[in-house]
Amino acid sequence: MYDNILFPTDGSKPCESALSHVREMATAFDATVHVLYVMPTHNINSAMVGKRSSGKRSGMSGKEKNREKKGMVGKTPKESKEAFKSQGERAIERAVAELSDVSTKERIGSGVVYKEILKYADDNEIDLILMGTNGRTGTDRYLLGSVTEKVVRTAEIPVTTIRRKKST
Repeated sequence: MYDNILFPTDGSKPCESALSHVREMATAFDATVHVLYVMPTHNINSAMVGKRSSGKRSGMSGKEKNREKKGMVGKTPKESKEAFKSQGERAIERAVAELSDVSTKERIGSGVVYKEILKYADDNEIDLILMGTNGRTGTDRYLLGSVTEKVVRTAEIPVTTIRRKKST
C-alpha cells in the first residue's frame, strides 16, 4: 500500500515526536522513508531585515544594495544559508539514526517549504506524507501559518499528521 513515505523534518520537537510513527508505518509496509529537510529561502533573506550598528536600515527599505552587510540576526545571507544547511544536516542525521532499522533516503532542498515538500512527493512517487505538528489552533495557527496545514490542504496523496507529545 505504501512503498515510499515522505518524512519532512526541521528537527523540531513535533518532528522528533513523529519518528516512532514513521518507523511503525515503514516497518508495517516495508516502505522506504524519504527524510527531507527544506531550507526556507524566505527566512534567509529576512536575516537582512533590521538596523545595522550605524543606525541605517538594512534590507527592509529595499534601498540596501550590498546584501553582504549584516542584518538583524548578525548573519549575511551566505552565513544564514550555511546555518540552515547545518541545521538540516543535523535534523536528517537524527531522523536517520532513529530510523536505522528501515530503508531511508535523505535530501536537503530549498525554497518555499510546503511547495518543496509537495514537489518532492510528486517527483519521487511518494505514497504517504507523515508530518509532525504542534497542533496549534485558532489565532496562533492563523498568525504563525502552518507548513503542515498547507501540505494537508494541497497534497494529492494521503497526509498523516502526528501531534507533538505534551510534557507532563
